[in-house]
Parts: sequence; structure tokens; C-alpha cells
Amino acid sequence: MTTETDRKDSIEIGTRYEHGEVEERIYRFWESGNFFHPDPSDAGEPYTIVIPPPNVTGALHMGHALNNTLQDIFIRWRRMQGYNTLWMPGTDHAGIATQNVVEQQLAKEGLHRWDLGREKFIERVWQWKEQYGDRITDQLRRLGSSLDWERERFTMDKGLSEAVLETFITLYNKGLIYRGKYIINWCPRCGTALADDEVEHEEHEGHLWYIRYSFKDDGHEYITVATTRPETMLGDTAVAVHPEDHRYRHLIGRRIVLPVVGREIPIIADALVDPEFGTGAVKVTPAHDPNDFEMGRRHDLPVIPVIGEKGNMTIEAGEKYEGMDRFECREALVEELREREELEGVEPYEHSVGHCYRCHVVVEPYLSDQWFVRMEPLARKAIAAAEDERVSFHPKRWTDFYKSWLENVRDWCISRQIWWGHRLPVYYCLDCESAAVAREVPERCDNCGGERFEQDEDVLDTWFSSALWPFSTLGWPEETEELKRYYPTSTLITDRGIIYFWVARMIMTGLELTGKVPFRDVLIHGTILDDLGRKMSKSLGNGIDPIEMIDRYGADAVRFSLIMLTSEGQDVKLSESKFQMGRNFANKVWNATRFALMTLDAREPENPGVPGDGGPERSFEDRWILSRLQGTVRRMTAELEAFRVNEAAHCLYDFFWHDFCDWYLEAVKDRSDPEAVHETLAEVLDCSLRLMHPFTPFLSEILWQKLNENPGKKTPADAGHGKALMAARWPDYEEEWHDDETERHMDYMQKIISAARRLRKEKGIAENMPLEIVVSAPDKATADLVECHKSFLTKMAVLKDLQCGVEAAKPAHSATSVVHTTEIFFKLEGLIELEEEKKRLEEQRRDVMDHIGKIERQLDTPEFLANAPVEIVRRQKQRSVELRGKLEKIIQNLADIQ
Repeated sequence: MTTETDRKDSIEIGTRYEHGEVEERIYRFWESGNFFHPDPSDAGEPYTIVIPPPNVTGALHMGHALNNTLQDIFIRWRRMQGYNTLWMPGTDHAGIATQNVVEQQLAKEGLHRWDLGREKFIERVWQWKEQYGDRITDQLRRLGSSLDWERERFTMDKGLSEAVLETFITLYNKGLIYRGKYIINWCPRCGTALADDEVEHEEHEGHLWYIRYSFKDDGHEYITVATTRPETMLGDTAVAVHPEDHRYRHLIGRRIVLPVVGREIPIIADALVDPEFGTGAVKVTPAHDPNDFEMGRRHDLPVIPVIGEKGNMTIEAGEKYEGMDRFECREALVEELREREELEGVEPYEHSVGHCYRCHVVVEPYLSDQWFVRMEPLARKAIAAAEDERVSFHPKRWTDFYKSWLENVRDWCISRQIWWGHRLPVYYCLDCESAAVAREVPERCDNCGGERFEQDEDVLDTWFSSALWPFSTLGWPEETEELKRYYPTSTLITDRGIIYFWVARMIMTGLELTGKVPFRDVLIHGTILDDLGRKMSKSLGNGIDPIEMIDRYGADAVRFSLIMLTSEGQDVKLSESKFQMGRNFANKVWNATRFALMTLDAREPENPGVPGDGGPERSFEDRWILSRLQGTVRRMTAELEAFRVNEAAHCLYDFFWHDFCDWYLEAVKDRSDPEAVHETLAEVLDCSLRLMHPFTPFLSEILWQKLNENPGKKTPADAGHGKALMAARWPDYEEEWHDDETERHMDYMQKIISAARRLRKEKGIAENMPLEIVVSAPDKATADLVECHKSFLTKMAVLKDLQCGVEAAKPAHSATSVVHTTEIFFKLEGLIELEEEKKRLEEQRRDVMDHIGKIERQLDTPEFLANAPVEIVRRQKQRSVELRGKLEKIIQNLADIQ
């Protein structure tokens, strides 16, 4: 266990915040102090978040940085509130992605996975995982993530593999997993099936080819079909028309000849056909289109696969095209159709084309034996969970998005033709080919009594194991103490892009396997975009590396900037310059705390006082800052409870930067009652650092520790462990310090002071040049209020004289400002050379009037308005408005010095 001496680690509060030194030492202190690791037997209501497991192949990107910052904010906040908090870490084995990485590594050695064989290849993947798999978890530490690393899981570890096995067998025995021959999404590059939601659709500028199919009984008569994929016509087994399409009713049942191939095929009628597409007659290729496959079933059509697993044409495509790449075949076939005069025409056509979400190769609809999860029964329960608010989405609009996907969900293809992953627990009898689903190789076939078996070569979709993450990581199917204590989990925080990939599937499996929803609240955050509004990607080269930003600006600056920019559920346009905001805030906090600590150092250590012990009488500004602090505590807590993290951050920023630094610290400099100042400073700073901690954990931790080392400040009784801010209590709202009247009075004083500061800027008067002002109050109560705070106004506005009276007269040569119903007159004589100023203003007035005249003459010219670009006209009009505003100020300034 770390000692107090080790904890302080000799970090001094220097003139600059050196984030690198602080972050490394503070994170080491947290980990060695076991602050991230809860015990199920600990007191407190449980609060659990499971991390969306990043791919083991991954590196931290800005999306991860935002997501994990949000999770850490909620975990640290709830921990400080006294909850028994668990943030479960782990990584996903990422089947296709990881296998691709290792295959690329082998390719550099001149090898293929087939050269190693399955067992040796999987050993190689595990070696890669051991060597590189910790990269992203180390990066999460750099971000400040307070994950329980002692409980870190991996979707291929022993416990989670057992959960996957239990789930497959359970769902199979319930009839919710089945094997069937269907059209699936196939990636020729990765050599595997893909679920519908693993296909990314992009708009392509393609073509629509019009092809003539001649009638068998009259070679001069033909029907024209339109297609976006002419290469698949080699597998056509019919042409279909809509049964109500009057153009083709008389042709239904007739037989036609497939161009190039010469195969006879029928014209059929099916309501699935869109009469508005192309000519209204479509080719039917059951082996290469899901809609055609369903049509083929209804009409008992043959199924002829002409494109193989690698995207090359099969022998069924004919000798000329066999072995040719599908896109090369398209070009060659179109040319042949043109030569045969069977290509009627080609026109541009924009349509959506599916791509593999991993390698971005165009996906091929492919007929194959695959394993599926029957989704409709699971989806019904998941929809009900959202409707009765057992699961709540934040913002609420994502509930409809979630329900819409579930209401239209198709069965989930879960088998993948790769080696890295959870192998299907399916065994085929080599004597009768029947399938058995079992935990291990069966001893005997239930169908024929055979004893020879072969396990299915396929593995499960990565998302199958991820769907079990909230409960498998806690020990399910065993009834562990962690599962009993921390499940269901509390909050899931994720990007909208995986609501259907992951969120919906977790809810479905949680309800089916545990009878409970896996989490109560789902916070959906926006996507990080570049400053032009584009998604960040390697291909565009527009990504921003979070680790580089942490090195440059500090983890707290990165975290705080991201949260300040992220309004509820909205996408974030990001550029590196935006991180300066977080760095500026961190520096402000550092310097303000340094000033406060130096002030507290001057206090007598034998009589430090304790916040809340009665203490000295508080001044006006003390009462105001304490009231503002309590308002901040109340609002921040409410915003976090409502999942409005951005609003909570803005509330914190406004209080600390504006109320505390801009006003309070300025007000208490050189005050004559240091004891009251010290006590208020200590209390406000202590509370502010607690409020900051979930957002800026490193900075707040080191400063809070330094504050509590100070002899002029005792740690409050609720400081938790007394040695770490992350274990201290989140501030409670204290009604007794809330003071509406003081806040109203301070708001009034601030407006007077701000008016004086504006005047200095407008008139070019130095900040340290004392002013003389007369306050003309509308009534005696207001005049008394100004008199009461005369010394405060004199100090903050830098005044040498302040006179106040009810409806006081305006002095000669004075400028006027109005605050509510109060007039404030600023005497200018002696501050500026009146005659010189008058001469300068007159010249300015003439120049501005000349400019206005030129612009307005131009705008009055019909030719200019008719011929000039719209943007030029708009700019000139705006310029005219701006110059008139400037003219009004000049005229007012001239009036002030008359």
C-alpha cells in the first residue's frame, strides 16, 4: 500500500502545470491504492458500467476518447456519491479484424494460414494478442479511465467461452438457433458470411443495362429487362413481371431464351416486382439476390450459383467466363451482348452497394448453408422492455430508432467462415451426416449409432459473444457474487452506430438468458467528425490521435474539451485547436489554486478553522460565492442525473472561471479580514475540486491533495478515505448557504462594474486610472443598496469617488450608462483632453458618414442590385448597418463631452 510520503511524491505547485509528470504519478497512486477495485461486500448501492469492449487490434481513437471519458465521469461521480461502483474493462477478440491482421503478418513471411493449419494459426493469433493486445488498455490508462483492471476480461477467455457455449446450446434447444440454406452477405476478401448490420451501404454511380431476352417460339420477338448486375444473368432461371402490369399480362407463362447461355426460362408473375423499375420486367437469379431467392422458392425455380466464394465466376457461368473476376466478367459479358445486338441500351444509375465493414470490398449475395438466430421472438421482448421503460434511452429519440430496427429485424446469420473465434459446438456424424449440438464430441450418434464425428469448421460472429458481455463478464452462467451484486448493470454509454449491432442484442440475450434487462439506462453520444463535418478515417487522413493530444495538452484538457463540445447526442466537429479550450481551463484552475494556496500559507497554522464551524463573519462577496457554489452543486448534480454531461461541464466552467476567478478572487485580494477570506477560499476550492474531479481527474486530484496538506485548511469530515479525492464525497447541496438576495445584489453591482470597464475600453482610459461616478438611483432603496456596497464598487471598478442619490443630476462632460432603471454618470473631465477628443470624433463622424453615403448610393443603383453577386450585395448591406451603429456611438460620445 502506498504511504502518505509516496502519495505526495514531491509534486510541487509551480508556475506552470506540467501535466505529464502529474498524470503518470497520480495514476500510479490510484492503481497501487486499489481505488478502482470494489468488493461485492462493500456498502453502498451498486452502480455498474461495462465498457464497450474495444477490438484487441485497435488503438485509441477520438470516438474511444469521448466514450470512455463519459463512462469515467459517471463512474467517478457515483463513486464519490457513495455507490459501490464497478467499471468492467475488457477487449473483444474481433474475429475477422484480428485474423486479417495476423494473415497480413504471415503474408510478409510468404505464408498463408493454410500453410500453418488451424491449430498452429490460432496459436499464432494468441501470440499476437499477448504481444500487442494491451496497447489500447494502456492508452485507456493514459486517458485517466478508472477501470477495475483486476477484473479485466477478454471475449475468448475461459469464462466467457463457457458463457458462449451455454448460450448456443440453450438457444438451440429452445428452437432459437437453426441451420439453413439462405442468401447471405458474403465477403470475397475475408472469405466469410456477414450479418446484415455488418454491411456498410454506399451510394455508387453505376449503370442500368437493358438486355433483350428473345422468345423461344419467335426469335424476332423479345422482352427487355433492366439490371445493375449483368454478370449474374448467367444464373438467371426466370424473368418476372408484376401480375397486375397490363403491359405483360399476356406474356406470363411464355418461355424465353437466356442470352449467351441459351437456357430456356419462363416468364413468371410475382407481386414483389416493382413495375416502376426499369422496364417493369426483371431477371430472377435465385442464387445471387435475396428477393430473387424468395421468388425462386415460391415458383420452384432452379438455383444456379455462377459466382464463387472468392468472387470469381464458377463453371456454371460457362467455359468462356469460368474463373474470371465478377467485375471483369461484367465488362466482357456486356461487350458480348453488344456484339450480339442483345444490349438495348445503358443509362447512368445511382444505387446503394453493400461493402464489408472490415475490408470495404463489395459484398456478394451468396447462397450458403449457415447458422442463424431466430430473432422475432427475442425482438418482441426487447421492444416491450423499451416500451415499459425498463430500459431508457438518453436522448429519448433513440428509443424509436431502436424499436424500428427490432420491428423489421431479419434472422441473424451467426456463422463465420474463419478460424479465430468461438468454434460452433456442432458435430456432424461421418456416417449419416446428422448434426449434434453438444458441449463436447458426442460418444454416439443419436440417429444412426455412429461413433465418428467432425466438428463444424465455422466460428461464431464476434457480436454473438459481445451480446453476452454485461453478464458473462460477471461470471454467468455461474451464480457468482459479482453477478448477484452488480447485475443488472446501471448505465451503458455508446455511439449510435452500434445500437443494433450490440445494444439491441444485449437486451435480447439478457432478457432471454437471465430474465432481466442488462442495464437500465443507455446514453447515446454523437460521432466525432473533422472540422469539415466528415467522419474521421484512415483513407481521408483526417483523424486526430488522442494520445498525441494528451502528450501535447494533457489528458484533462482532452477530456474537458470533448465534453464541452458535446451537446446532448449531437455529432462533434473537431480540430486540434479546440483542445486549447481544455488546456486554458486546466491552467486557470492550476493558477487559481496556486494563488489560493499561497494565501492559505499565510494563515496561522495553530488556528486554521474548519469550514462550517461558525467561524468569522462572512462578507458580501463571501456570502455571494458560497451561494453561487451551492447553486452550482445543485445544478451539476441535476444535470448529471439527467445524463446532460455537457450542461454539467458548462455549469462548472462558468462558476470556476467567471464567478470564482474573475470576480471572487479579484474581490478578496488585499482584504483586511484574512480569516474570513481563508475559510471561504478553502471551502470553495475544496468543493470546486470535488465537482471537477469526474471531468478533470488528474488535475483535481493533485490540487486537492495539496490543498489538504496545507496547514491553513483542514480536510472536511466527509473527505472519504482522507487520502484521495476520488474517494472523497461528492458535495451535497446545503440550503443554508443559498442566498437569493445576495445574488441579486451582486448581479446589480457586477453590472455597474462592467459598465465602468466598458467605458474605459471605449474611451481608451487606463485600467488603473481611478474614475469618478455619480449613480442616479430610481428610489431610496436602490440608493441605500449602492451606499451599502460602496467600498466593494470602489475597489472593483477602480474609483476615486462615488456619489449616489435618488434621481441625481448628470454632471457636465460625463458619459452615461444604464443598469436596469439606474443611470450611471462617468465624469470625463481630467481623464481625456476634451477639445482634442471632440476634434478627433468630428473627423471620425465625417469619415463614417462619407462611407455610409458611398455604400447607400451604390445600394440605391438598380444596375448594381441586378448585376452584382448576391453575396456582395449582402455584405454591403451588412456594412451599412455596422457603420450606422458606429455613427450612433460617435454621436453619443460627442454628446458626452459637450
